[in-house]
Amino acid sequence: MKTEDFQYNLPPECIAQEPIEPRDSSRLLVLDRHSDSLQHRVFHQILDYFHPGDVLVLNQTRVIPARVMAHKLTGGRVELLLLRKEGDTGWEALVGGKKVREGTKLVVADNLMATVQEDLGGSRRRVVFDLPVEPFLSKVGEMPLPPYIHVHLSNPERYQTVYSSVEGSAAAPTAGLHFTPALLERLEQKGIKIARLTLHVGLDTFAPVTEENAEEHVIHTEWCELTEEAARIINEASANGGRVIAAGTTSVRTLETGTQYAAPGKRVGAFAGATSLFILPGYTFRAVDAMITNFHLPRSTLLMLVSAFAGRERMLSAYQTAVNEGYRFYSFGDAMLIL
Repeated sequence: MKTEDFQYNLPPECIAQEPIEPRDSSRLLVLDRHSDSLQHRVFHQILDYFHPGDVLVLNQTRVIPARVMAHKLTGGRVELLLLRKEGDTGWEALVGGKKVREGTKLVVADNLMATVQEDLGGSRRRVVFDLPVEPFLSKVGEMPLPPYIHVHLSNPERYQTVYSSVEGSAAAPTAGLHFTPALLERLEQKGIKIARLTLHVGLDTFAPVTEENAEEHVIHTEWCELTEEAARIINEASANGGRVIAAGTTSVRTLETGTQYAAPGKRVGAFAGATSLFILPGYTFRAVDAMITNFHLPRSTLLMLVSAFAGRERMLSAYQTAVNEGYRFYSFGDAMLIL
C-alpha cells in the first residue's frame, strides 16, 4: 500500500483559517457508502440522519495550552510542545531550538525549571520539570494551533468542543467542534443516546506519513479511556438495533480498540491505556457504523482511516467534489458524515 495513493491536491485557499459562527452552520458533506451518493447539507441538519436508538460517541478530551516557551541557562530560546504526560512531572515533547541535548537545563518560569532527560529522535525529547507543570500552563502556555493556521485565534474556546472536560490533548478532536449545546439537546430529544469517551490527541495523528509504504509507518500511541458506563450505553444501543455513530477519528480509534476488550456478544469493552491501533484499508470495523469527520491532510493516517471505512477511491472522489464545491478543509473546516 503506497503512501502516494493517499495524495491529493488542495489549493491553499481551501484551508480554513478561522472557525465559522455559529459552530453548527458549517457545511456537511454526507457520503452514503451503500447508495454511493453525496448530499450537500448544513451541519445542524445532521439531525435528519440519526434514528431514535442510535448512539453518538463523543471524545470529551480538552486541549491544554501545551505550547510553552523556555530558554536555556546559556540564553538560547527553546519552544516546547507538550504531547504526553509521563508520571507526575515528565512529558514527551516536541522541542524547537538549537542543540537541545540530553541534560540541557531549561528555565520555564520564575519558579519552574526543566531538564531534557532523553533524546527520543528527531525533535522529540523526554522533559522532566521540577514541579508539575499544569498549574503554570495558564500563564506560560499557549494554545497549540496546527501550523497551517496563520490567523490569531481571539477566543481559545473555539478550539475546544462544547463538551470538553478532561484535560490532556495537544490538539482538538476537530469533528466535535461543530456541535452546539442546543444541537446535542435536540439529538437527545429525538431519542439519540450519547456516550462519552476520552482520547488525548497527539500531533502525530495529523502528521503526514513519510514512508513510501504506508504499512511501514509506526503510529505513535495515544492514551484513551472507555468507561464501563460508556461501554454499557454503546452495547445496549447496539443490542437494540441502534447504530454506533462516532464523532471523529479519535472516537473511532478508541471504539475499535475497545473491541479487543469486549465480552462475547458485545461490541466494546471498558479499558484505559495506550492505543497504537493503525487503521488502514483492509481493516474490518467492529464497533463503528457511521462516523462524523473533518477533511484531512494528504498522506495522513486520518485520511487512511476514513479510506478504510469508505474506500480509498470513493473518499478521494468525495474530497475532489468538496474542493470543487468550495468546502473548507482541516481543523476549522467543514464536516463529513459517512454512513
